[in-house]
Amino acid sequence: MRAKSISLLLIAALVTGCAGSQSGQPQAGDTRFVAGDGKMQVFEAAERKPAPAIEGPALDGGTVSLAAHKGKVVVLNFWASWCAPCRAEAPVLKEVAAETKAGGVEFIGVDFKDRKADALAFERTEKPGYPSIYDQPGKVALAFQGTVPPAAIPSTLIIDRQGRIAARALGAVRYTDLKNAVIKVRDE
Repeated sequence: MRAKSISLLLIAALVTGCAGSQSGQPQAGDTRFVAGDGKMQVFEAAERKPAPAIEGPALDGGTVSLAAHKGKVVVLNFWASWCAPCRAEAPVLKEVAAETKAGGVEFIGVDFKDRKADALAFERTEKPGYPSIYDQPGKVALAFQGTVPPAAIPSTLIIDRQGRIAARALGAVRYTDLKNAVIKVRDE
């Protein structure tokens, strides 16, 4: 029962992190935003916890998994089309993903609590250049329970080459903060 309560609290925190209503979807004109400052917190290697095995359906078909990128640095970004800070940070993520891909860094989006048609429209507009897991029920976020959970939408996690959570940002990331953290983890 305790695990179920914690799971429900995590989902509630994620949904209310950006905006939303009791149903998990924002209402027209809803501009509430409770989030972090977007600063990247990098964890010392000895403090890092293993990332859970995550996998899910890609927005554009197929399957996306963390295991497919074993041995690489992976940036996981939790987003939703209805989240204004997510839309604001999308160009930053796209740019850093393009600039670091040749260095062995992979990006994966996790579309959370969203309508699939809205998420696909967002991807057509933003053209991120990397896949997103369609995670309407929030199972991917729940998999991080007991590690370093994404606690707001947007949230960004950096997974190191050993599969450990190396960094986290709550809120919309800034270009310099994200790129510096990605390069630091990549160059370890």
